[in-house]
Amino acid sequence: MSISDKLKILIVDDTPENIDVLMGVLKNDYKMIAALNGEKALKMAEGKYPPDLILLDIMMPGMDGFEVCSRLKAADATRDIPVIFITAKSETEDETRGLELGAVDFITKPISPPVVRARVRTHLSLMLARQELERQNEELRDAARLREDVEHITRHDLKTPLNAIIGLPDLLTLKGPVNAEQEKIIGMIRESGYKMLNMINRSLDIFKMERGIYLFHPEPVDILQTVTKITVEIRDIAWSKRISLKVLLRGAPPAPEDNFIVMAEELLCYSMLANLIKNAIEASPDKEKVTISFSEESDEAVIRIHNKGAVPEDIRDRFFEKYVTSGKTTGTGLGTYSARLMAEIQKGRISMTASESEGTTVTVRFPGYGSVRENKNL
Repeated sequence: MSISDKLKILIVDDTPENIDVLMGVLKNDYKMIAALNGEKALKMAEGKYPPDLILLDIMMPGMDGFEVCSRLKAADATRDIPVIFITAKSETEDETRGLELGAVDFITKPISPPVVRARVRTHLSLMLARQELERQNEELRDAARLREDVEHITRHDLKTPLNAIIGLPDLLTLKGPVNAEQEKIIGMIRESGYKMLNMINRSLDIFKMERGIYLFHPEPVDILQTVTKITVEIRDIAWSKRISLKVLLRGAPPAPEDNFIVMAEELLCYSMLANLIKNAIEASPDKEKVTISFSEESDEAVIRIHNKGAVPEDIRDRFFEKYVTSGKTTGTGLGTYSARLMAEIQKGRISMTASESEGTTVTVRFPGYGSVRENKNL
């Protein structure tokens, strides 16, 4: 049995002779049903076994074809059924009105059997193609939901073996004396475990941010101290490219007692800025300078990260979108995307400017204090 044998066509016309003509043209290829008025046609279309296509006359007593079409397209159950008007009305305004109401085609009487067969087959083929596309899209949505669920479960499951990786180094130290080299190796294992745990926690946080379920708990954070810690931890990456890291507070190197306070979460700020600073180092030409500057502007605490490299023009407009990357063989395209989420979840804003002559500057703005020496102990 072919696909066309399973398809059903509803003919709506107040003249039985017209119905007989159309049935004679189409009955060998499709299942045919008919209605002599608009009210009956609507009941049949909304029934348990609706038609796959409707051939609809316009001039009928009571409810005309235009009103029938309008009601079909207004109802969720029937709006996707293709409607072809078959009528003696041939004025352009009638055809325009029919198409505006949602009809897919307009055939004038007296009908040409080859034309009717061709139009019907075309629109049924298009309907089947749309249904198949929707089915494939739903499968893709299901696959995406499954992937996210699996990733979410995996993140949680990874924490169990990580507890052992983090805890065993301390147990080894307690079991007996260790020399300096062994202590260094044990420390590296412990540090790697904590880094992996932090990565898992951050990925779980991103998962919550994307779904709008992350609970933000702001507190005063000395973000200048956070950046200082980051620059120490990534100095080897900078050194490998002979890049110098320069930190400025209001245009000058900060003093030891200086701070830069924002209302935020320390771990989120650390993850966000570590990512952005590392990206700046990787994007910078060798032997250049990466500058992290702090200032207050219009009641906002502003952090700018500048490097002499220019973001490729083809991704500048999509710099903070998910999976956007350029020129990296190992990049995931999640770094700047997660930075945007972290900035926005902390009531901040993030932006980027780039040009071949000026390089690239990423700017993060927080509503907050800025530089407050008297609050050093907050």
